[in-house]
This record gives sequence, C-alpha cells and structure tokens, in this order.
Amino acid sequence: MKTIAKETATAPAAGEQPTAARKPTRAPRRAPGAPAKDKAGKEASPAKNAPKAATKGKGAKVGARDGSKTAKVLELLKQPGGATADALLKATGWQAHSLRGFLSGTVRKKMGLAVISAKGDDGARTYSVEG
Repeated sequence: MKTIAKETATAPAAGEQPTAARKPTRAPRRAPGAPAKDKAGKEASPAKNAPKAATKGKGAKVGARDGSKTAKVLELLKQPGGATADALLKATGWQAHSLRGFLSGTVRKKMGLAVISAKGDDGARTYSVEG
C-alpha cells in the first residue's frame, strides 16, 4: 500500500540544497546620524555683518543709557590707563566670567570698540578701550 506522502514527495536533485523563500523582516539599516531620505536640506545662513550698533543708521549713538552698568564700565575703560578687572567687578557687582563675556560680546562685537587687555607687573589685569 502506498501512502500519499510517499507519492507526492520529490527528492531534491543530487548536490542541490532546498532554498527557503523568505522575505526580509525590515529595511536595511543606515548609518547613525545619516539624514533621512527625500528631505530637503536646510539652506546655509548668510555671513554675519558689521556690529549692530554701527549699522543702525545715521547718527547712531555708540554708548549706553546714563546710569546703567554699561555706562559705568565704558566710563572706567575710557580713563587714561584703563581700569583693573577688580575695579570693574566692584563697580558692576558681576562675576569675573560675566565681565569677560561683556567685554568680548557687548563692548567689542556689538559696540565695535577695540578692547585692550594688559597684565601689569603686579599681575593685575587692566582693560581699556580705544576711541
């Protein structure tokens, strides 16, 4: 008596391996940090222009309101010989890193003034401005 399984079973040819017809379970991986496909890129921003205070128009005043901390600092920096960091810190009540950031960002970059920093023989830092 023959069984159905024996009749329908076919033996693979010699040297061939049966192949599995599997579908991939997910998409291939991409590199970490790589941009996603089909997204428009961000355009580059334009280059920075001149200091803001200098470009506000005719008669733009480079300075500060009377009585402000900025006005006090500028007054001290314009003295002959400038002012020490300790004097500037005492006048404003700021911490040292805040004073350095103010001199670099506001006075030099925004106001367009040249800040001169010198270290004296006693080791005290002195700041002054030209103009």
